[in-house]
Amino acid sequence: MYHLDEHGYSIFHIAVLYRHANVFNLIYEIGFTKELFVTCEDEDQQNNILHLAAKLPHPSRIGIVSGAALQMQQELLWFKEIEKIVQPSFLEKKNSNGQTPQELFTQEHKELLKSGEQWMKNTSNSCMFVATIITTIIFAAVFSVPGGNDSSKGLPLHLKETWFQVFVISDAIALSSSSISILMFLSILTSRYTEDDFLELLPFKLMVGLSTLFISIITMMVAFSTTLLLAYHDRLNCVTMVTSVVAFVPAILYAMLQYPLFGDIFFSTYHSRFLFKPSKPMF
Repeated sequence: MYHLDEHGYSIFHIAVLYRHANVFNLIYEIGFTKELFVTCEDEDQQNNILHLAAKLPHPSRIGIVSGAALQMQQELLWFKEIEKIVQPSFLEKKNSNGQTPQELFTQEHKELLKSGEQWMKNTSNSCMFVATIITTIIFAAVFSVPGGNDSSKGLPLHLKETWFQVFVISDAIALSSSSISILMFLSILTSRYTEDDFLELLPFKLMVGLSTLFISIITMMVAFSTTLLLAYHDRLNCVTMVTSVVAFVPAILYAMLQYPLFGDIFFSTYHSRFLFKPSKPMF
C-alpha cells in the first residue's frame, strides 16, 4: 500500500483518480502518512491530490450512472469529499499550468456540464408535456362527473356512493400531483445550471417531478376505473372488470421504464453519500 508507481501515485491516488469509493474508504480508514496521502513525485502530474479529483475520469468510470446530469453530480460529490480531507492550503494551490483545483475542475468538466444541462432540459420538456396533458384531462373530468347531475339541484347523482368519493379524491390527487410535477419541471428549465446546482438542487427537483408524475398517472387511472364502475354498476361483467384492471397497465409500464432512472437519481443524491465515511480532517 506504500508502493508508488512511475508517476509517484500511491493506491490512494489511483482510487481517487478512477473513482473507486470502496478502495478510497478502506485506505482512508487505515490512515497513511501525510506525504502518501497528498503528494506525488511527478511534477507534471502535480502533487495535489485535489487536482486528481478535479480531473475527468475514464469514460468507463464516469458512465456508472445514466444521464450526464447525474454523472456531473457524481463528479461534484467526489471533489467535495476530497476537499474535506485535505489541508486548506491545497484548495488554492496551483498546478504546473497555474490552475487551482476548482479551476481545473471547471475546465475538465465544461463539456459534461453542457451535456448535463441539455439532458436535464430534454427530460424536463418531455415529462412536462405528459404532465400537462394529464392536468388538462383531469381538470375537465371534474365538470363531467360520472352519472351526470341532478337537473333540479345540480348535484351529482352518485354523490353519496363510495365509488364516487373515490373518484373525487383520486381526481383531486391527480390534479394536484400533475400540477406539482409541471412546476418542478418548469423550475428545472428556468434554473441557472451552475456546477453547484447539479449537486443537490436539480436532481432533487427531477426526482420530485418524476414521483409526482407517477402519482398523477396512477390516480388518473383510479379515477377512470371508478368512472367505469359507476357508469356500469348495474350491469358489471367481465369486460368492465378487465377494462378497469387494464387501465393500470400504463402506470405499471411507466414504473418499469422509469425505475432505472429514478434509482440512479436516488442513488446519486442520497445513497452515494454513504459510500464515503463520515468526513473528518486528515491532519
